[in-house]
Amino acid sequence: MKTPTNKLSATLRELRQKAGLSQTEAAKQSGLSQSKVSRTETGEYAPAPEHVKNLCRVYKAPADVRRELMQMANELREDRISARVVLERGGWMLQERIGRIEEIAGRIRCIAPTVVPGLLQTREYTRSLFGDALSLDDLDLTINARMSRQRLLETDRMFEFIVTEGALRWNMGGAAVMASQVDHLIEVSKRRNVHLGVVPWTTPVTVPVMHTVDIYDSRAVMFGTIDATALITDPAVVKSYEDHWDELVGADVSDSTGSRSNGFVSYGDEARAELARIAAEYRRIT
Repeated sequence: MKTPTNKLSATLRELRQKAGLSQTEAAKQSGLSQSKVSRTETGEYAPAPEHVKNLCRVYKAPADVRRELMQMANELREDRISARVVLERGGWMLQERIGRIEEIAGRIRCIAPTVVPGLLQTREYTRSLFGDALSLDDLDLTINARMSRQRLLETDRMFEFIVTEGALRWNMGGAAVMASQVDHLIEVSKRRNVHLGVVPWTTPVTVPVMHTVDIYDSRAVMFGTIDATALITDPAVVKSYEDHWDELVGADVSDSTGSRSNGFVSYGDEARAELARIAAEYRRIT
């Protein structure tokens, strides 16, 4: 059986096993199908809060565990948050929710064709990105919330990023800010749990990328447009984004330096050389 990649899935599996129930028995007693119980435990399905509640009842989960699992399920509920609501409530609230979603994901992937991924941004880059849209108080809270999310990079979970050179050529905040940002990407790419890929502008591609998207395990995707941020848990939609990821990455295989070149994406030393070139060009115009 596939090993769970996130805390919600792993905990539900552990509770079922402690209760001495098979997946078929758990499904019958909770009113779910056996396939949903199975896919929930492997992280391929984002269960609705009521499904988690029923499973916790069947497994006789302790109250504190039940509360924690219900909170996780609520964070993963499908949602569309308008930009107007974000501005009214405060950008920091959305950042904190994203952080909680990242906390319960075992594997996080991001395709970033237009902007540096939030988990990899410097404070100065984030300030330039949000500066004109938020009040001063909200701006500081939002920046701090985004920076707080980055502590996850210190854990042992896996992070995979694909960033286009186009995103890095968008001169956010000026050449000095961008040179520092690209330097930061070089350093982060050296972490054992971070796989940072770059698509150079010179690389011919046959796969279009429309917008930045984050993929959490195989359970949910999040992307933003100019007027809203959407969290989607529909398995078919999630699968389409995973297929898109596979199209970009291809059948790449790492060599001894961590470099890959079979797909459209450069990794390891090859990616760092591209990043160093871009940073040097920014420094020439500071």
